[in-house]
Amino acid sequence: MSWRATVPCSRAQGEALPEADVLFPAQDDPPVLVAGEPDPARPDNWLIHAYFDHPPTGDDIAVLTSLGNGSADVEQLGDDDWVTMSQAGLQPIRAGRFHVHTPTYPPDPHRTNFEIDAGLAFGTGQHATTAGCLEALDKLERNGLRFGNIADIGTGTGLLAFAALSLWPQARCIATDIDPVAIDVAMENAAINGVEVGHEARKLLLAVAEGMDSPMLAARAPFDLIIANILAGPLIELAPHFAKALAPGGTIVLAGLLDTQAGSVAAAYEELGLPVCERGSGEWPVLVVGR
Repeated sequence: MSWRATVPCSRAQGEALPEADVLFPAQDDPPVLVAGEPDPARPDNWLIHAYFDHPPTGDDIAVLTSLGNGSADVEQLGDDDWVTMSQAGLQPIRAGRFHVHTPTYPPDPHRTNFEIDAGLAFGTGQHATTAGCLEALDKLERNGLRFGNIADIGTGTGLLAFAALSLWPQARCIATDIDPVAIDVAMENAAINGVEVGHEARKLLLAVAEGMDSPMLAARAPFDLIIANILAGPLIELAPHFAKALAPGGTIVLAGLLDTQAGSVAAAYEELGLPVCERGSGEWPVLVVGR
């Protein structure tokens, strides 16, 4: 059997939802967390759902209620409902030419589709930044930019690397993450989406790396496109490393920052001769910087 705990929250709280393994570090099988907007007419009234394979404990409930604005409602689900219900709150992302969906939803025949399983680290708190990055990449290609050597730093599910390869299929692309589990997830997602893995052009190379500290990244540099959808602090810390690894005339797509953090992130790159070319709007803007 499985159980679902639901806590009301604001949109900001839902979009900032941490990963389950961060919230429940002692659990071998932490719950699947899903945040979403149940009523479009009330866009700031969101819900956090946590799906457990065991009855949630008092400590579990305490963690969840600390993330929202009210008490938790716990219900027992049928066995057959576990995967479907954990993914049901994850509405597809439609951004530029892309459509990103869980197996619960069908592909869009008019867009470039990627299927990402909710059980494979597809955090709903990343929806806004993921959509912004996809739109930024789509716009770069539509504006005529061509890239031949791409790096996706902090790749997570691998999605942004998949999108980049679909836009620039002749390119060499490497995707890295500090978490080995994320690289395993990206490998599985690559297989699901027909993305070939390997060292050659048209294929995706996957590697575990902390920031830019990797022999594989060093061997591939300089890059003409770097994508980094992480957090504001690491984006600032990595600025000199990104600048060093960027080819002349190269472009960097930066995301994972709040609007209130955009100024400090932009300043870190401008000091290195990388001015902001594009700045997305909304609470989770995407910065495009380059020489």
